[in-house]
Amino acid sequence: MQIPKIAVVGPESTGKSTMSAYLAAHYHTVWVPEFARDYCAKLTEPCTWQDEINMFYGQLALEAEMLPQANKLLISDTTFITVKIWSDYTFGRSPQEVLDELPKHPYDLYLLLDIDLPWEEDPLRDFPHMREHFMQVWINELQALDAQYVLISGTGEERYANAVKTVDLFISNFEFSISNL
Repeated sequence: MQIPKIAVVGPESTGKSTMSAYLAAHYHTVWVPEFARDYCAKLTEPCTWQDEINMFYGQLALEAEMLPQANKLLISDTTFITVKIWSDYTFGRSPQEVLDELPKHPYDLYLLLDIDLPWEEDPLRDFPHMREHFMQVWINELQALDAQYVLISGTGEERYANAVKTVDLFISNFEFSISNL
């Protein structure tokens, strides 16, 4: 049976990890943490090109490790699209392996978290004044992939309710399409 994959994505400080954990608990499944967060926390120097490639492979491996544990649905806290976005911004280009893998590694639904939450300081966050820019970058990347995505807005319980409503609709449509095969 195919396990549908839902990616929770967006610019910095939009609540991706919190939303991923919430959705995983709500749907009684597992979620794939953002590999880059722990990786970058251990860096003692600025992120390099090789670090970006390492994070790409690390995110893929972590997802592969978590997929067999999923209960009818896999939630991913971001995806390796972030490697493309940060590499493009930092180095002016993306690793070829990332570009090659993007069209081969789709998610069934992307929840694009809006920048309507207040910025929260974190040593791993860098661009509090570029949230609009990176929101547009995310939109452009998802559109370039012809990805199915929904913008999730709101604060507190409203944000969670909007995400659950979106995922519930996706699940019902997914199950309907599977039953008609």
